[in-house]
Amino acid sequence: MKTGHIPNSQTRNGFISLRCSPSRVRSPGAAFTLIEIMIVVAIIGIILATGVPTLYRVLQKEGFRKTVSDIVEVCSAARARAILQGVETEVQFHPKEGTCEVVGGESGMTGGLVHSAKIEDAQIQMLDINLLEYKDADVARVHFYPNGTSDEMTLILLSDRNEQRGIVLEITTAMASVLNETDLQNLRRGSR
Repeated sequence: MKTGHIPNSQTRNGFISLRCSPSRVRSPGAAFTLIEIMIVVAIIGIILATGVPTLYRVLQKEGFRKTVSDIVEVCSAARARAILQGVETEVQFHPKEGTCEVVGGESGMTGGLVHSAKIEDAQIQMLDINLLEYKDADVARVHFYPNGTSDEMTLILLSDRNEQRGIVLEITTAMASVLNETDLQNLRRGSR
């Protein structure tokens, strides 16, 4: 049998050999060229540069998003304080002033959660606690109990840009959840 180069189309023992021509195979010491590396780095840079503003907006809460997030954190702090300390706590809303705060128990045991919030860039459209309207009251109190339950609360906010968000407390777990505009429409229709 002859040794050396076998042409690409030659058969051997009934099998077709698919060898590449020697000019196309890189030598073991070959690497990427500087131009190839620079092109890949430039493409990665362009992708990162276009994604940074979006990532910043997702991570940085401002205005209406911050208000909604802070109110949810205030409710979580009140729930955590009631459960961890075994005492009844409450979130006091001051609708006319546009603020809310955790009241009762000792502060400092809720893992750095926000304990007060200012309702900015929005107005309260509805504040129902145990099915009673408190939107125009001086003070509205939502109670959180040591067994992990709370009063029922529905808060609907309207932003300066005409966006709506709702925050509801589930009474058996005292967990706050945010309702978007679609959820609010379903709530109005009674299909939630």
